[in-house]
Amino acid sequence: MEIETEIYSDLAIPPGEYLEEVIGESGLTKKELAQRMNCPASKLNTVFKGKKAITPDMASQFERIFGVPAHVWIGLESEYRLTLAHQKTFHQTTYPDVQTQLNAPAF
Repeated sequence: MEIETEIYSDLAIPPGEYLEEVIGESGLTKKELAQRMNCPASKLNTVFKGKKAITPDMASQFERIFGVPAHVWIGLESEYRLTLAHQKTFHQTTYPDVQTQLNAPAF
């Protein structure tokens, strides 16, 4: 009898980290990328840190600028957000008392 097991990575890597590598390899600076995209550098910084998601519009622009297909950027973003959701669910079901303590009022 064969048992199927799904394995999920618990390491959430923001796709912005890959984006930073691609920028470095291209010879562009982050500031130049922001200018080409006509968006504030601060907005891109939140993407690099994983605080904001790569939108389909951004993914299309990255494809045009770097040649990496938009679906790759969207896939990286989806995997990142899914991993974060799995982590949250795992911690809520495995350590429910910790969450309760974190929400308790401070004295």
